[in-house]
Amino acid sequence: MPRPREQLIAVSDTPYYHIVSRCVRRTYLCGYDRQTGKSYEHRRQWIEERIRLLSSLFAIDVCAYAVMSNHYHLVVKLSPEQGEEWTDDEVLARWGSLYKGPLIVQRYLNGDSLTDAERRFLNRTVAVYRERLTDLSWFMKCLNEPIAREANREDDCTGHFWESRFKSQALLTEQALLSCMAYVDLNPVRAAMAETPETSDHTSIKERLVPQLDLAQAIQSQIESGTLRQFPVPLKPLVDFEGNQRNEIQHGILFSLQDYLELVDYTGRVIHPTKRGYIPENTPPILTRLGLSPDEWLDEACEFEARYAWNRRAEQGRRRRAA
Repeated sequence: MPRPREQLIAVSDTPYYHIVSRCVRRTYLCGYDRQTGKSYEHRRQWIEERIRLLSSLFAIDVCAYAVMSNHYHLVVKLSPEQGEEWTDDEVLARWGSLYKGPLIVQRYLNGDSLTDAERRFLNRTVAVYRERLTDLSWFMKCLNEPIAREANREDDCTGHFWESRFKSQALLTEQALLSCMAYVDLNPVRAAMAETPETSDHTSIKERLVPQLDLAQAIQSQIESGTLRQFPVPLKPLVDFEGNQRNEIQHGILFSLQDYLELVDYTGRVIHPTKRGYIPENTPPILTRLGLSPDEWLDEACEFEARYAWNRRAEQGRRRRAA
């Protein structure tokens, strides 16, 4: 018997989850339909941009993603402790970028004075918004609904775009997390849509290796289209790989990025009996394909991790000063 979503998702058990959302009738509503000759490829870009922007607004981090022709995969980390650090004004600004909110909230944001009763209502509203901004179901609602509306508007039709509510799978161990991430990043290779991970469009591994996603332009486009009202927060990167160092509190994945790339590359060469695609055995190793020596890659990876750690510390310091 199906269980309620709140029984399937519990941060006390694990913060990591694998999410799948599929288009209705499993048709090519996000790719190229060879039967009709119609292309919906641009919708994959919509989904990819929306995933990355919502991650910055919510207390939910993205570890991996892959947007396919008729479905997409997400590996996320729920980080409710981020929401606890936000001030009330930050919560209202984040939620206000997605929804207008009640009149009292709008008056408060405009600088109007509130009565004691109105302020109590405002405090209760902030508590509700804070909880929603840490909730996976609300994240998925804010992701899927605008995509469905925009697709129906483009097709001049009504009805369901997504087959059902999203499906979630808890990732209880580090092994489960890494194997799931590799599975997600290899989806286009297995589907014979790409020859190698770094050429797989609309995936997290390509964003890590060959960044081409212009999130600043995506923000402007979504504000102009009305799917975003504003964007008051800094853009959040993908969850980083922090290696096996345990001297500090771990915020990322306990695995090095180089080892993960080699894991994905090795796994992609294994011929799967039920899948069409794989990385040919004679393909050079992934670091060679990227034109980097191990020393060059190590320098680049270390600089990235150090830069990301600095940005995180700066953000934490800013919040402490604001409090």
